[in-house]
Amino acid sequence: MTPATQRPDPPYQRIAAQFRTRILTGDLRPGDRVPSIRQIAQRWGVAVATATKVVAVLRDEGLVEAKVGAGTVVRARPSRNERPAVQPRPRQAGGPRGVLNREHVLRTAIAIADAEGLDAVSMRRLAAELGTGPMSLYRHVTGKDELMTQMADEVFGEADLPASGPEGWRAKLELISRRQWELCRRHLWLPKAVSFTRPLLVPNMMAHTEWTLRALDELDLPMDIRIREALTLPALVSTLALSLAQEAEAEQETGMTLDGWRLIQRNRAEALLSSGRFPLLALISEETGSDLDAMFDYLLACHLDGFAAMLERAAARPR
Repeated sequence: MTPATQRPDPPYQRIAAQFRTRILTGDLRPGDRVPSIRQIAQRWGVAVATATKVVAVLRDEGLVEAKVGAGTVVRARPSRNERPAVQPRPRQAGGPRGVLNREHVLRTAIAIADAEGLDAVSMRRLAAELGTGPMSLYRHVTGKDELMTQMADEVFGEADLPASGPEGWRAKLELISRRQWELCRRHLWLPKAVSFTRPLLVPNMMAHTEWTLRALDELDLPMDIRIREALTLPALVSTLALSLAQEAEAEQETGMTLDGWRLIQRNRAEALLSSGRFPLLALISEETGSDLDAMFDYLLACHLDGFAAMLERAAARPR
């Protein structure tokens, strides 16, 4: 093929080559943060799918690795006398069928999302992690949409919901809300995978709704009120949990922790708060607004107090 007819490399290969050069020349050192998928997409003006391929190529070559809470970083290269920390996975596309199973596929996808966020999960990336061809995954999921749905359902199955639960409707609702908060803390991407307008019809998530409805059996409530309560509780959890995910994404994309961000903002904050314009805000400690566990406790207590007051008003009305 003559130079005139040679096709240029795809964009993801050209971008990956730039990172490869920087890593091999020492411009990017082991442990240095690599731009996130979103940053690559914005900086080079490419689609998220293309940026995902860039990171996948670098990871397959052993140049970068995912670190929980840090994103993608340059991987330490072993010396000549050392074996690599992770051996390359053999491709299984031509191997015997049935090597993979659904649980293995989902758990690998969940691990990727836990470390790098939901945007990092793709069929191609998942296949690379499993050492197989993308087409082999379609025996277990029909595509990325179903993969996300099954990942969320798998995670909801981690919660231990007792058959009967504690005594009283309030204790039961508090229990399931705290179980779901724990899931969102463990899997920061989970709120993004859940829809309340287009609910996912999968068994583990439906079991959470069914359990909440049973928790309200002792109350003389119409079913429409019960289902609204069963949907409102997880909506409260997910809404607050999005802040957890946003903070993790901010740390990965900027390389700056919340404490570091506060330190940079401190002079500006002190100037504003010492001006006398905001005397009440000046009394608030930095930790109060960022302690999401305490905020969750407050939000849950306020909601359950309000639900209890609604029940009292309904009981006082003449039938």
